Amino acid sequence: QVQLVESGGGLVQPGGSLRLSCVASGSIFGIPVSGWYRQAPGKERELVATITDIGTRNYADSVKGRFTISRDNAKNTVYLQMNTLIPEDTAVYSCNAAVTSGTTRRISTYWGQGTQVTVSS
Repeated sequence: QVQLVESGGGLVQPGGSLRLSCVASGSIFGIPVSGWYRQAPGKERELVATITDIGTRNYADSVKGRFTISRDNAKNTVYLQMNTLIPEDTAVYSCNAAVTSGTTRRISTYWGQGTQVTVSS
């Protein structure tokens, strides 16, 4: 089966930087769209950024100019570079991907397990 695994979360001070990675494995033909979501305790999950397989990017207003999403299609990996972090960025960050897989190339949506990002002094 297709699996998404995130890494790179941790504790950082305000103004610091962090890079998250999400690696997809399994029977994969392609990943047309992938992205990052985040959810803080007591708040709704929000979309942070998305990227298509041809490089089209979209960002939430709250992270524009600070975060950069990128892909390495050869490695089935999506990254989220987070700069100038602020306490409001504290949340569990989860990778999401629409994947065409298997012999039928059926498209399905998958989620990673999530990685904790904490921004605090």
